Amino acid sequence: MFTGETYRLIKSKVIIIKNIKSILFFLLGFIALGIGIAGIILPVLPGGPFLLFASFCFTKSSKRIENWFQGTSFYKNYVERFYKKTGMTRKEKVRINLIADAFILFSIFYVNILPIQILLVVLALYKHYYFIKKIKTIKSNKDEIIKEFG
Repeated sequence: MFTGETYRLIKSKVIIIKNIKSILFFLLGFIALGIGIAGIILPVLPGGPFLLFASFCFTKSSKRIENWFQGTSFYKNYVERFYKKTGMTRKEKVRINLIADAFILFSIFYVNILPIQILLVVLALYKHYYFIKKIKTIKSNKDEIIKEFG
């Protein structure tokens, strides 16, 4: 079987592999977080999936980093509600749609190819349908406070 020295050598290699794996997940998590934050600002880039991927990577990285990420406003505002499948506030829906519509309109006027322009209009209409019919509208905390004390 194994001698004491062989066992210690195998154990040290396993620890090194776990550390490398943790570091890689940490780096992937921060890259995904950066892209996710950019996706919140830029409607042409989907932020939600990257924030979900960042959450996965941070969970695999270490418990301390996972706890840190779950305490951030990005996690609370964009990932937590996705996990709970609660929906979006009306303000969030309007903000996302207005920004996306501005980029879509810019693209429609910039691109002089009729099939692409039609496709962009169809995508914009579908986006509105999806946000109105498929994503539940929830009340914001501000609405609940006004209702309670108003």
